[in-house]
Amino acid sequence: MNGKPEPEDSPISPSPHRRRPRYGGKNPRRYDQKYKELNPEKYPDTVAKVIASGKTPAGSHLPIMVAEILEALDPQPGQTGVDATLGHGGHARALLARIIPGGRLYGFDADPLELPKTAVRLKAAGYGEDVFTPVLRNHAGLASYLAQTEPAGAVDFVLADLGCSSMQYDEPGRGFSYKHDGPLDMRWNPSRGLSASTWIEKCTIDRLEQALLDNSDEPLAGVIARSLAGGHFETTHALAGAIRRLLNDKLDSEELDRTLKRVFQAVRISVNDEFSSLEALLRILPDCLVPGGRVAILTFHSGEDRRVKKAFHAGMVASVYRAISRDPLRAGGGERHANPRAIPAKLRWAEKNRVG
Repeated sequence: MNGKPEPEDSPISPSPHRRRPRYGGKNPRRYDQKYKELNPEKYPDTVAKVIASGKTPAGSHLPIMVAEILEALDPQPGQTGVDATLGHGGHARALLARIIPGGRLYGFDADPLELPKTAVRLKAAGYGEDVFTPVLRNHAGLASYLAQTEPAGAVDFVLADLGCSSMQYDEPGRGFSYKHDGPLDMRWNPSRGLSASTWIEKCTIDRLEQALLDNSDEPLAGVIARSLAGGHFETTHALAGAIRRLLNDKLDSEELDRTLKRVFQAVRISVNDEFSSLEALLRILPDCLVPGGRVAILTFHSGEDRRVKKAFHAGMVASVYRAISRDPLRAGGGERHANPRAIPAKLRWAEKNRVG
């Protein structure tokens, strides 16, 4: 050795040590800084504190109205059921605990990023292939899939939770929320269909206005549509910023925030064609259920609830269903406080007629 320092790119130069980013104070703002919340098995105390504060830990989802859903569906050991919107798997886990031994649950989800994570999570909880089958498919394809795996009309219960899962809202890369900057995508399956950015860019004023009215009852639909339709917005903050600039002198901060939520909701529903999927599910449900089989559906805004209410009522008139919920069930005060995302939820149920 000649005593000269090694050049920086020398193969024997040690790699610089890189420390893990610190947990950004008591309330780190960025999603990727919340590594404690994103690893609940390692940091249960942190997760418990977040839940106790009335928030949902990053990367997870608190299932809504679990007790009410179990009462409505009454799952029993040995039964076959469907969670038509698997999400984080909280409802599925509660249902699986009721149908073992001998039962089977199919978990449908159109999200190829979250479905494998939930399958691993449920397997770790003891629910493997013998009792749980994950299905990467939109719930509109429920009947066609079951036709390949089960006899006709062999399902004892079906649950559909139509809300967007918290881990999808919280992940900036998915583009569902204006609270985090990220690509304006919003697709359940990022490899299919148009992103929200492209959808808005291709939208006519009339089409966007109708979407805002139908999907979120937006009172300023016309004003917003004339400003946004055909525009190019690559990120969530770009879209939110355009709305703020348009309405900042017309609305106070609380109403502006509600408007942002309604616009993002309306665009998400259109991008994923959610109403068409729901209507398809409501049509095929009776043919999937055994006589006396039950269905429960959680909705989160009036457009969904109207469709469920209308379909269940029509089923009663046609003697397809023998009983339906007269009024929607709501989350109790304690749950609404602990999980604000339960506040808009409405649960309706129906029971199929027991005779032909």
